[in-house]
Amino acid sequence: MRSRLFVFISVIQTILFLGHWFLYVTVAHFWGGPATSWMVKLAFGILSISFVLASLRGWYSYHPLVRFFYLAAAVWLGFASFFLLASVACWLVYALSVVAGLGWQPMWIANVTFALGAAVGFYGIFNAANPRITRITITLANLPPQWRGRTAALVSDLHLGHVRNIRFASRVVEKIKALQPDIVFVAGDLYDGVAADFEKLAQPWRNLTSSSQAASLGVFYIAGNHEEFYRNVEYLPPLLRAGIKVLDNEKREVDGLQLAGVHYGDAANPERYRSILRSMRLDRQRASVLLLHAPIEVSVNDEEGISLQLSGHTHGGQFFPWTLVARRVWGKFNHGLARSGNLQVYTSYGTGSWGPPMRVASWPEIVLIKFE
Repeated sequence: MRSRLFVFISVIQTILFLGHWFLYVTVAHFWGGPATSWMVKLAFGILSISFVLASLRGWYSYHPLVRFFYLAAAVWLGFASFFLLASVACWLVYALSVVAGLGWQPMWIANVTFALGAAVGFYGIFNAANPRITRITITLANLPPQWRGRTAALVSDLHLGHVRNIRFASRVVEKIKALQPDIVFVAGDLYDGVAADFEKLAQPWRNLTSSSQAASLGVFYIAGNHEEFYRNVEYLPPLLRAGIKVLDNEKREVDGLQLAGVHYGDAANPERYRSILRSMRLDRQRASVLLLHAPIEVSVNDEEGISLQLSGHTHGGQFFPWTLVARRVWGKFNHGLARSGNLQVYTSYGTGSWGPPMRVASWPEIVLIKFE
């Protein structure tokens, strides 16, 4: 396990170092002068290792200084991504200027492209901090009559920890309450995988579970991949005390609707996953809703008679150019409502963010589902 973690960290750090090296070469060439000094070189060297160091420290400490370091490193990582795109643009525009004999000054090319990169980064921060309400209507065969017209709120990927914390959780809960859904689904990655005050972060959910106007049928949760960084005894008891109901690889009857939930780690092996579903004894003649963190095993879910799968995990790539990668990897299940045979799958962009608190070409969302 440790050897695999070491290899993973080494690969990530190598990629970050090469990216920062290219960024420095661009800055030094286009601005010259002070940009070539040893202090700038040292700054880029430190910045290249900042996120890995912050992550390693953040796994073990919730100290305010550690949280600030993690936040600063995550924000820089986002800006570095856009500055890397700006660097590529610099060289392309410069080459065009030389070939076409336009005589554009390298410094002015860099000024414009890097300013655009910074502007996109600031937009991404603002965009990621403000979850939108996505309203959809889903028709399910054999839905119990009492469920027609009812609504469910779906949230996932809040990634509470060093960047998103209790204030963000409270805002999300208040937005959900204002929608007055009959039931609430939390589809994994509620936490970020770093050290956290779980008792404190669970408190806002009490305002929802004790509400007389929203979530009268309950708040249901399954774990995502980021919860695998913890032991269950660390984060689950505070959630249970806050009134959240955990679907522990099981089916529950909720006023005539079959509601199933499988934790992310238990869906990794297709055969084990299929055996978990079959142990639930789902009735194919009745509507069923499955909470599964990632939009995976869709063919198995269709074969086992699931009506609707609700997932998150993809983030839609979160920001360009990773949005293109996510579309390539996840295809039609990257975001939104899609179908596989008789199975309907809704994949949420997620409500929070991981790493850089930025979103460009995707948005954070709370999904309000109306059943018909």
